[in-house]
Amino acid sequence: MADGIPGLALLGSGIFASSQYIPKLGELGGIVSLNTIWSRSEDGAKKALQLAKSYAPNAEAKWGQEGLESILQDKSIHAVAVVLPAQHQLEIVLRALEAGKHVIQEKPVGPSVADVRSAWSAYQALAKNDTKLPIWAVAENYRFEPALIQAGKFVKELGQIMGVQVLIEAPMNSSSPYFSSSWRREANFKGGFMLDGGVHFIAGLRMIMGCEVDSVSATVSHVDLTLPPPDNLSALIQLQNGTAGVVYICYSAKSRKMIWRVVGSLGTVEVDRTVQNGQHGYKTTYQPAKGEIQEVFCPFAGVYEELRAFSEDVARCVFQGQSGEEADKRSSVLEAMRDVAVIEAMFHSSDSKGAPSVVELELE
Repeated sequence: MADGIPGLALLGSGIFASSQYIPKLGELGGIVSLNTIWSRSEDGAKKALQLAKSYAPNAEAKWGQEGLESILQDKSIHAVAVVLPAQHQLEIVLRALEAGKHVIQEKPVGPSVADVRSAWSAYQALAKNDTKLPIWAVAENYRFEPALIQAGKFVKELGQIMGVQVLIEAPMNSSSPYFSSSWRREANFKGGFMLDGGVHFIAGLRMIMGCEVDSVSATVSHVDLTLPPPDNLSALIQLQNGTAGVVYICYSAKSRKMIWRVVGSLGTVEVDRTVQNGQHGYKTTYQPAKGEIQEVFCPFAGVYEELRAFSEDVARCVFQGQSGEEADKRSSVLEAMRDVAVIEAMFHSSDSKGAPSVVELELE
């Protein structure tokens, strides 16, 4: 490991770990060193390792419980990135934190608010005898997307906000590599794709609006029986600043559309997922009541930016004595829990025939 560069182990060898984390960690080679790739299976670990050989020729493949324990005991590994099925992540996250490793885990932070709160209590209990807590970060890349960040800045120019709309049509069918993933279909992960993907869209909403969702009234349905329930969600939302809005998420749609739209007394702001010059990303449009329309297109950059922020925070902790609690708040457990809490409140509302459900906003 190069001097001043923290060592990292990637825990997971699935689709997202292989297609996003491994390439992005290569791009970040100047600030983090990929030391090890671990998987539950030997085959998975070795296949993933081959994808990183071009920039991490000395990295190792490890697997199973023995391999995981070896990583947790290795003092040259300062941090781990946990990219595993959501219902199994918290157990491994806590083991890593107990071993003193800085952790970034994939979203959702947990299957339920209750699970997250329980894990948070265990994490807080590690702070004894003035020991500095390691970083516990959650990789919600939407909070790092430049176009969504810009939208939040534009929204501040809209005057009185009159409404917000979130429209998500995200076809999930056999053409998607995620369609056949088994963990999103298991009974111990209530909500399937709606929870796993829904937290993204709620994260975008919360960041653009700059305030919390206070309560929801929702209905969910199950249309496409090849998908786990639910695959459709319609909700009315009430934000803490008094703004009302609507959220519609559909995984059984036949075409793709992703829009966040905010209407204010001085104009509108809209974020639309699109493609420009062969690059996938988001276009943010600010249409003021007076003046020229402003458009900003930003290619997807959230995964890179969140891993960069985490790696820089780890380096400050390891080499400069920073506390893990000083890490980038966009990746905080609290932020990630609130995304889960909004979706969970929508499920609770639907179970109660659309009765309003208050969103759980606190970790303790």
